[in-house]
Amino acid sequence: MRKTILIPIFINKPIMYITITPQKLGANYSQSAADYVDYLEKENQLPGIEEKEQELFFNQEEDGISPEMVVKEIDANTAKLEKMEPKFYSITVNPSQYELKKLQNSSEALKQYTRAIMKDYSSSFNREINGRPINVNDIKYFAKIEHHRAFKGTDYQVRENQPYATKILELKNEIRKIERGEMQGSIRSREQQIINLEREAPHQQNGQRIAQGMLKDGKQSHIHIIVSRKDVSNSHSLSPGSKYKASEVELNGKLVKRGFNRDDFFKKAEKTFDKQFQYQRNFVETYQAKKDFIKSPKAYFSAIMGLPASEKALAIKMLRETGIPLPPVIPLSKAQLSVKLIKTIQKGILTASRSASIGI
Repeated sequence: MRKTILIPIFINKPIMYITITPQKLGANYSQSAADYVDYLEKENQLPGIEEKEQELFFNQEEDGISPEMVVKEIDANTAKLEKMEPKFYSITVNPSQYELKKLQNSSEALKQYTRAIMKDYSSSFNREINGRPINVNDIKYFAKIEHHRAFKGTDYQVRENQPYATKILELKNEIRKIERGEMQGSIRSREQQIINLEREAPHQQNGQRIAQGMLKDGKQSHIHIIVSRKDVSNSHSLSPGSKYKASEVELNGKLVKRGFNRDDFFKKAEKTFDKQFQYQRNFVETYQAKKDFIKSPKAYFSAIMGLPASEKALAIKMLRETGIPLPPVIPLSKAQLSVKLIKTIQKGILTASRSASIGI
């Protein structure tokens, strides 16, 4: 089963989140990285995108790397890996609207950040190569920046608009049948019903019903990183999907370090952003807050209540932007933190989690 490793996140994106996903494996998937690299080229193929506007692959030292070179390098770096072992991992870094605003949505800034967090990534391995800790020069990776996102079928806006989309499709099919003489009825009446349904759909963007495939408004820049399972020498396996956080095991009479500390990586990535761009992070944007929100809503909201007034106001604003199912009144005092309210919040979190809108 393919497992995605990610920070606890909220439905919308006022808060950065990072995912680490192994290569898709199975009878229907190629052993090559070609399909994934082709997928990452989709934005360069959008209508109206000129060659000078296209984003190219890069790594720690080089810019302007071709997709063909990425496939060649990743596919050749798989020595001694079994057929059903991932040959690469995909890391996706998704800055929030607030963070992108701080960066002025700059591709160059995102590239600098990528190179910085890949140092954090390498240092999160509890491994040694030739008696020394792993560093970024041991990691074979290629990254690409994208500036657009489309609504997916799993997005809550699309799901909640689906009954309207289904009825609209039925009406359009009826209109075609009437035009072909296969049924009787008023085309004009059905066209008006379609107009009404388009307007009544609960989720709209720029006056249009949100549907799967529609590009999202706002700053949507994010980073895709394809990381080889093997180090640059093609000799050592480096898995961020390891179930071991940090441990030692005896192998051929020697103690060998193993593991990857995901918590450590996520925390470092956050601190790196703040330091590199002098970003003043609000409490609700922190990695620890995200974990508290899932595990202990009462502690989470208690912490918000203890913030200075201006920070509390921003925290509440960010929380309302998440889209997670919450009660109409967010608790702002200890008296409002009732058992019933906490259960309502936890139920909302569980509902969103089950619908795959948030990851834990």
